[in-house]
Amino acid sequence: MSQIQYFLGGNTPSGFYSLYHELSHPDRMQALYILKGGAGCGKSSLMKRIGRHAQAAGLATVTVPCSGDPGSLDALILPQLAAAVVDGTAPHVVEAKCPGAVERYVDLSRFYRREELQSLKGELLAAARAYQGHYKRVYRCLGAAGALRQDIYESVSAPAVQQKLGKRAKGIISRELKKDSGGSGQLSQRFLSAVTHQGYVTLWDTVSAQANRVYEVHDRYGLAHHLLSPILTAALASGHDAVACPDPMAPDRLAHLILPGLSLAFVTCVPERTWPRHSYRRLRLDAMLDPDACQISRPKLRFTQKVVDALEAEAVSGLEQAKEAHDALEALYNPHVDFEGVYQTADALAQEILDLPAVLT
Repeated sequence: MSQIQYFLGGNTPSGFYSLYHELSHPDRMQALYILKGGAGCGKSSLMKRIGRHAQAAGLATVTVPCSGDPGSLDALILPQLAAAVVDGTAPHVVEAKCPGAVERYVDLSRFYRREELQSLKGELLAAARAYQGHYKRVYRCLGAAGALRQDIYESVSAPAVQQKLGKRAKGIISRELKKDSGGSGQLSQRFLSAVTHQGYVTLWDTVSAQANRVYEVHDRYGLAHHLLSPILTAALASGHDAVACPDPMAPDRLAHLILPGLSLAFVTCVPERTWPRHSYRRLRLDAMLDPDACQISRPKLRFTQKVVDALEAEAVSGLEQAKEAHDALEALYNPHVDFEGVYQTADALAQEILDLPAVLT
């Protein structure tokens, strides 16, 4: 539906990590529509339909795919109208902060044909339990992988290395952030990458749509945060808007940074996931490590990385099984949903949204 996409939730070592609160800023948003309703009731279909209406009207859209199933939408953002539609059900629960003036709840559960579903209650409960059960194993595997990733990071992240990265960041700041934009320096947090049933997915097109100059940062050990964090701080202080993208396997650390107003981005790459286009500059962070210390630690690091890879592969397998279970759950519900009513609601909401005054051109 659009080139710009972000994840607002991630499957992480600590479980589901939500950034959906980023949409709950009444001072920034003109209208936020919070969808409520269970599996198979048409939430994603409704958002896709509204997105098509918006694009037909010439509006830019930002789509938020589901981290469990990137083919499904969890939110639709219309920046020019400061409006959004979001799936506000678990695990990414969103609640109103300024109901009526900004947020509106949309109950799609009313389109279930309740009398038809009564006889399926046992099957529905069993399918829901199967779906939830797969996620328990997924998070156990990601938790173990995250702990070992942290072990790798601590093995190489010496103070001297962090100082080198800080020095390199100062050089980039001096070169790239020379002018004060005079802006407010608004920060947005988004996941650019996610662990999904399709594997580790990174939304590279989102970077290309916003940046002509891309620093390709090669980092096998989770060190990029020490380079990107001071650049982010300096950009915000200079009034530049920034999109900070955490690492889904370590959400407390930055993995990518986009500065749309400067058409500049920094993307972290590993050998199996490299920036697929021409890069403005390449940085190899492992070159900043102490070679003697790396030589001593290399056997342990290689072994640990192999275990991490195996655990993450098992997590992806679990997500594949969860996707199959969720599809089975939706297949039970779908024949008993009034989709014509869902589509009529989508058309009415689209018209309501398109009638909003533009706040961004």
